[in-house]
Amino acid sequence: MKSRTEYLEFNTGKRVDFINITDDVEEAVRKSGVREGFCLVNAMHITASVFINDAEEGLLQDFAKWLEALAPHEPTTRYEHNLTGEVNGDAHIKRTVMGREVVVAITRGELDFGPWEQIYYGEFDGRRPKRVLVKIIGE
Repeated sequence: MKSRTEYLEFNTGKRVDFINITDDVEEAVRKSGVREGFCLVNAMHITASVFINDAEEGLLQDFAKWLEALAPHEPTTRYEHNLTGEVNGDAHIKRTVMGREVVVAITRGELDFGPWEQIYYGEFDGRRPKRVLVKIIGE
């Protein structure tokens, strides 16, 4: 059995952002030499997400609008969490809704996606360094 661990690093210029990381994950799979196995991709911060969906800009805008309607950033006084001195209570909720990680099968050395599937990093409290773990296991 082989395994490989890589970390992707982000520091977005915006508080909320979506970044397609599919190419980075595919490169990590190629480097691993794994032909059959699994690839775990997870956000290592509690205000960020990793999810799979369509690579369509309108859909990403829809996610941002829907999440903001669900858990608005302001007024920041609406969140008990923000009484600790943070102002990211909304980002924690957005991360919970969008999910922490994805697992993708590796078949014949490639990520085994359905049609249109791409891996995204979702940032909900950006403008500071964040990491994503890519863990590949298989043969």
